[in-house]
Amino acid sequence: MKRILIAIKEFFLDLLFPKFCISCGKEGSYLCQDCFSLIDIAERQYCPFCPQPRVVIDGRTCNFCQRSKKLAGLYSATSYDNFIVKKTVNQFKYAYIKELAKPLSSLIVAHLINLNQVESFLSFILIPIPLHKKKLKQRGFNQAEEIGKELSKNLEAPILNNVLIKTKQTSAQVELKKEEREKNIKGAFFCQKPELVRDKKILLVDDIFTTGSTMEECALTLKRAGAKEIWGIVVARG
Repeated sequence: MKRILIAIKEFFLDLLFPKFCISCGKEGSYLCQDCFSLIDIAERQYCPFCPQPRVVIDGRTCNFCQRSKKLAGLYSATSYDNFIVKKTVNQFKYAYIKELAKPLSSLIVAHLINLNQVESFLSFILIPIPLHKKKLKQRGFNQAEEIGKELSKNLEAPILNNVLIKTKQTSAQVELKKEEREKNIKGAFFCQKPELVRDKKILLVDDIFTTGSTMEECALTLKRAGAKEIWGIVVARG
């Protein structure tokens, strides 16, 4: 009955507020099937931290980078260089179109299907990269959390939204170089419920992975809280 009511509600919302494809303007959805098909979905995984792309068979951070990094590996659906991806993510984050979480999470699911790993995450916990409370108030929602909610439905993995918090208001990472990003984000996160992550395997959820400074700092925080293993999962790599 609940699903029927939700379907009816969505039907009338679509009538009153029709959706148009972010890319081509076609009515019906925020990302139509034709434009979705123009996005190259990754069929392999790469070391998150190597300066030059390095394919890793098991998806894990390469042996060299493992010496200094806590992030075990990264799932990245596509490239941020794709015009459609970039426009969709920007509309999601800066035009505050929350519903774009669905098509963006679908890109991640398509990536996992390519890797034949859709059913590999039943033992994982999803934790979105948190926003500082002032940024959250300004935007109205956490884009990583919205993507995480959609992934939770598809992967049947629980999501914890209030375990990892951002305690430090930082400058926008996009404006900084790699070394500046690491310094900017250092000590910015806190795990307020370590008992919920102790000995757990975790998927850190975000929209874009660039240098990995933010995700690595979160992984370090969760490791210190007792987490067993932390992987990243994102829409695109910049």
